[in-house]
Amino acid sequence: MAAVIVAGKVYVDPAQRDRFVEAHRVIVERAREYPGCLDVSIAADSVEPGRVNLFEYWDSHATLNAWRAIAPAPSERIEMLDGQVLKHEVSNTRGPFD
Repeated sequence: MAAVIVAGKVYVDPAQRDRFVEAHRVIVERAREYPGCLDVSIAADSVEPGRVNLFEYWDSHATLNAWRAIAPAPSERIEMLDGQVLKHEVSNTRGPFD
């Protein structure tokens, strides 16, 4: 069973970026408590004003799919203008300098 990473970026109106991140706070909090969630982050980018970085790390596709079936919706809808988010199957994991 392979771990799964969902990662990428989305763009929103720079004036709405912090509201977008906050609207997803409950999702991040609950996902991090969900069995099989190794990490989740939805965070404002430190360089591009309208960019939000997304990162999810799950122990398996099954866990990710089970989470998606019960995950709460954002507290408010803010339009995404662009972005690219991809799902990756992890075949090997080691330290960053190995």
